Amino acid sequence: MDLLLNSELRQEFLSPIWLSIKISIISGVIVILIGTLIGRTMARRAFKGKVVLETILMLPMVLPPTVIGFFLIVIFGKHSIIGQAIEWLFKQPIIFTWWAAVISSIVVSFPLMYQSAKSGFKGIDRDIEDAARVDGASEWRIFLFISIPLASKALITGSILSFARALGEFGATLMFAGNIPGVTQTIPTAIYLAIDSGNMKMAWMWVISIVLLSFFLLLTVRIKQE
Repeated sequence: MDLLLNSELRQEFLSPIWLSIKISIISGVIVILIGTLIGRTMARRAFKGKVVLETILMLPMVLPPTVIGFFLIVIFGKHSIIGQAIEWLFKQPIIFTWWAAVISSIVVSFPLMYQSAKSGFKGIDRDIEDAARVDGASEWRIFLFISIPLASKALITGSILSFARALGEFGATLMFAGNIPGVTQTIPTAIYLAIDSGNMKMAWMWVISIVLLSFFLLLTVRIKQE
């Protein structure tokens, strides 16, 4: 009740939730686009080194979040070419900004979208696509109006799972984006800080929030799979 009546506490409670949702939506859109394109490419083409490339794409699923965070710091840090280019372009480093949290979420959630997209496209009968080619349809029209609708179930599942994964990202985000209230503090990092400071009431509120969000996301996936 105090939380609802006190506007400062309400803002403190809602800030990580809105930031987590914003980061998950932005990273989700990027992951859906990239995962769908790469998933279809890998489902349709065979080339030397494909197994190695796929293993690299799936690595974020098994690597410790601290390792992912370390690599992101190395790649986008001040001493890297990419990091220096970003700092020159935007007049500030990307580390410890909410965009760093977006990048972390993209990296950790990509394998889920990629694997779902690849499975969905592999399950399409190629004769249907070949028939469209015979009728003169371009590859982009086939992709947009035949492949995607036929693989839509898998794509929706991958989208929801990647969104849920981004929502719960903690380790890489903490290392790469930090835990700055109102700037980079997401629900998982807020829970960590609340527990560390002994604020169990706020920690419980955030825990309940993310559990409910994750439950409904997974419930949606289960319903889509039926």
